[in-house]
Amino acid sequence: MKLIRFVDENATVRQGIYDPAEPEVAKVVQGNIASGIVSTNEWAMVKKLLAPVEPCNVFALGLNYRKHADETSLGYPSSPVVFMKASTSVAGPGEAIVLPAAGAKMVDFEAELAIIIGRRAKHVPSVQARDYIFGFTCANDVSARDWQFELQKGQWTRGKSFDTFCPLGPWLVTADEIEDPDRLSIRTTINGKTLQDSTTADMIFSVDSIVSDLSRTMTLLPGTVILTGTPDGVGFTRQPPVFLRPGDVVTVEIENVGRLTNPVEEEGSLS
Repeated sequence: MKLIRFVDENATVRQGIYDPAEPEVAKVVQGNIASGIVSTNEWAMVKKLLAPVEPCNVFALGLNYRKHADETSLGYPSSPVVFMKASTSVAGPGEAIVLPAAGAKMVDFEAELAIIIGRRAKHVPSVQARDYIFGFTCANDVSARDWQFELQKGQWTRGKSFDTFCPLGPWLVTADEIEDPDRLSIRTTINGKTLQDSTTADMIFSVDSIVSDLSRTMTLLPGTVILTGTPDGVGFTRQPPVFLRPGDVVTVEIENVGRLTNPVEEEGSLS
């Protein structure tokens, strides 16, 4: 099942079951991830897609793909490298990634599979982790590399938390539709050119082990989003480097999950 958050014809934010073959309408649902989603008999017009979830927390992993760790020459971590992104960094499909006026000049792209937690999770064994996953969506862990590596002296959170630096979508695919999240193709294109092209099979830590490990040290609440790391091909490792520029169009595509597309604009250029 594909679930969306959207704006209807009356400018009301709704939730619904979505069929991409009929993009103008959605079957309205009630409830939420924590209490349960209940389908209704009501249909509504889809005027604008929003991020499919409003996360209470956004966690993310660094260096979780072998070839990405290789290209950075930082080695393979012995345990997950975890940081957080501000919930205010979340953006929806089609929403602009805004290059901030605060001076970020090296804004990078990172295609990521995002996990959405469906049940309160604490001390979850890896073999039971799938029972706590509500679904998956596409994510772009947009990163200001100058803030990440230089201005903040290697503290990642601020350089990854500018407004619009966490696009999610276009919909949430429920976990029952993804047979093996550790074997999905994943790629990024910018202006139609493929820059990342890999598979989640290259991840060092599996989806189940990520959920289990995080739940050892903190309670994962329903609606928590976990970004699982990015494959090789990111902009700052290229020669010459490739960073996002106004006018770019970035698409993250994950097999059986969806295609998330966002244009790029400069802060101050928005009307």
